[in-house]
Amino acid sequence: MTYSAPQPYGNPNAPVGASDRYSVLAIVGFVLAFVFSLAGLIVSIIALTQIKRTGERGRGLALAGVIISALSLIIAIVISIVVFSAAANQVGTTY
Repeated sequence: MTYSAPQPYGNPNAPVGASDRYSVLAIVGFVLAFVFSLAGLIVSIIALTQIKRTGERGRGLALAGVIISALSLIIAIVISIVVFSAAANQVGTTY
């Protein structure tokens, strides 16, 4: 009989250095996307670069954080432009 060494836990096909734990920055970036969009965007982008380097899980969360943050920032900018242009139009009118 031949002896084979025990296999390590986890996915044997995972890239070297891959981790089974989620990136904390990806989770924080996703949560911040709903609370403070600019911070969520920045943290999610940092998380994406860290995930690429370390092989941690959470790429989907980081991508969702980037997308949600970017969309909410775009919506906020459009709403601000509409509100300020409407306010500027009301300044010169008298009733």
